[in-house]
Amino acid sequence: MFIPQVDVPTLFNSQLSMPLLQLDKPPRFSLDMSGAASLLGGDDAVSAMAAVHVYGDQRWLGWYNTPGSLQIAKRLSSFAKSVSFRGLSQTFFSKSIHVDPTSLFELDGYKGPKFRAAHSGTVIQETSYVAALFMKECTAWDSEGKVVPGRRSTPIGITIADLGQAPASEMRPASSSAFTLLFASIPIAISIGTCALCAVCGDFYASSLILVGIVASGISCFVLGSADFIFTHPEPAKGSPAGDGILSSDKDIVLLRGTEGAVNSITRGSFSLRFSSVAHYNLIRSCSILFFIQCITQLLLIPQASLFGQMMFLTSLGVSALYNAWLSSLDKEKIHQKLVFEGVLENPTLAKYTLGTRTAAVTFMLLVLQPHDPAGLLNEFLPNDTKVWRQWKATILEQLRHPRDQSFLSESKLRERDEFTQEEQDLLNLLYEDARAAYNGYRDYLRVDSL
Repeated sequence: MFIPQVDVPTLFNSQLSMPLLQLDKPPRFSLDMSGAASLLGGDDAVSAMAAVHVYGDQRWLGWYNTPGSLQIAKRLSSFAKSVSFRGLSQTFFSKSIHVDPTSLFELDGYKGPKFRAAHSGTVIQETSYVAALFMKECTAWDSEGKVVPGRRSTPIGITIADLGQAPASEMRPASSSAFTLLFASIPIAISIGTCALCAVCGDFYASSLILVGIVASGISCFVLGSADFIFTHPEPAKGSPAGDGILSSDKDIVLLRGTEGAVNSITRGSFSLRFSSVAHYNLIRSCSILFFIQCITQLLLIPQASLFGQMMFLTSLGVSALYNAWLSSLDKEKIHQKLVFEGVLENPTLAKYTLGTRTAAVTFMLLVLQPHDPAGLLNEFLPNDTKVWRQWKATILEQLRHPRDQSFLSESKLRERDEFTQEEQDLLNLLYEDARAAYNGYRDYLRVDSL
């Protein structure tokens, strides 16, 4: 019987050299970096979404394929959680909930300066963000204003703000949105155009993914824009004295003149978002999920599109990214200031004076406000407690009882005292000169104010 001889090593080696799985053509599925482009620009995208209330009613202007979907999804998710914890605890106590928009958009700004009431004695160590905006606007307004002649060492600007009628305790301030409407139409048109062009060319991968981005951004802007952007401040108790008071920094002082309600709108006012119901946060969570879906699908499926489809996809993202960058580059603080001055306070009357020394500035401040406790304010702003300063303060407090007296600190009413040395008397005379300069500035203010 014939037994064939088989070369076992040759057979074994030939089997090892054969591939286990033969493919006639490369696999269709592949990964490249074009899909990762949708992850970029997250900070600008979140900042642009914050504009839904800052720049007027923008809830219909989010229909474009925005980049940064992952960052937006994470931010909306954290916001929905913060709302749910507060909202569920209030379900049985109120029909609506208030949410600070800074928890979503990180627009806390900063705390306002210290406030001292001129008549009630109220002291607020840290005022609201609205007070910070108001103080900054007054500081920049009219540069130096009217410079009061006199000695100059450390000039201090004093802005007198006559607030007029108090705003409503709850209101919806409106801001103009005409210029953003024009620019928002560009990414919307490009996104819709590239989506339609890809569909006409038969690239349904790219067309559908651009459409997912448009829908996710548009629905989210509409949901967030459906909340009411409101301004609130506490109503004063009946019979409250005038709310006149002082906002002060190292180089500037703002004198607020008006009713308690008008002053409260600055020192204790705040912006917030009001949702129609507690269930509204579920929609925000759904928007977060929608952005996650957009992120995953674009990352995985855009490589399956044609080269033309990928170029159209990147074009829509690029134009949207430029729009988001432009929108986020706008000075939101300036827009907030305009919202406070025009939308809430309805353009209060301002008058600014610059005095050469802190002594003159404090004297001018006391003359304008006529506070209930001038000694307390005088000692707080000028804590000096030497023999010369005590004499000067006593003279000023005596003169403040008749602020419109033409003989205010006249030479005939001031005489040298034997208990002072020549150096001390020279310093006292110098302080009196500062007070006279402040009184001259006060008379000018009365003359202008009476016109």
